[in-house]
Amino acid sequence: VPEDQADKLLLASWGLPKAILEKYHSLGVVQMFEWQAECLMLGQVLEGKNLVYSAPTSAGKTLVAELLILKRVLETRKKALLILPFVSVAKEKKCYLQ
Repeated sequence: VPEDQADKLLLASWGLPKAILEKYHSLGVVQMFEWQAECLMLGQVLEGKNLVYSAPTSAGKTLVAELLILKRVLETRKKALLILPFVSVAKEKKCYLQ
């Protein structure tokens, strides 16, 4: 992330509603890793273009997907489909995203 865009590491910089930010903050998520912010700033990803990225297990891939989904759903008022690999992860995200 360029030095002049360091604020993009903060979740509060992405225009999410206060309730969503508070939920992330209650779980200890206040900012992203540089690579996560870079994913969100690539091309026209925030306008719905495709993004393919890879990272090790527990690196934070889900946060990138969540932020993209949340922003698109809130901005377009359309539904989204989130496919998760395990029932336990699906249950966790159901509670988390409610």
